[in-house]
Amino acid sequence: MAPLFPREGGCRCGKVRFRLTENPLITAACHCRGCQRMSASAFSVTAIMPPTGLEIIAGETVIGGLHGELKHHFCGWCMSWIFTEPGVGIVNVRSTLLDDPEGFAPFIETMTAEKLSWAVTPAAHSFEGFPAESEFGPLMAAYAARQA
Repeated sequence: MAPLFPREGGCRCGKVRFRLTENPLITAACHCRGCQRMSASAFSVTAIMPPTGLEIIAGETVIGGLHGELKHHFCGWCMSWIFTEPGVGIVNVRSTLLDDPEGFAPFIETMTAEKLSWAVTPAAHSFEGFPAESEFGPLMAAYAARQA
């Protein structure tokens, strides 16, 4: 069943709150070492959204992580990693921060070349790196069909 929108979430302390107003383009788990370190977990999970689908409704974020081309947004108080702007017309929202994160299981998993041997996701598609740009259209269509 497709998640219903809008959906709200927030950081651990509650100072930053956000709302998702549109369906994700796709959901993912990333196994790269950077995500492992930033999430303090085996992988990060994300709802890849159009920028118009994310609203910050309370508080402000600060930039953390590497402070480079990728803009990693955190709560300045509790340091929860809220979303990332990768600079390609999308935002990657940490879907586990939703008040009700059910329905956001990863459809794809990326960077499995760096995956911890014991880490398991229910992703339907796995990639040693990131999918080629040409693969995203068919993957997003398959995700949308699955959610319908």
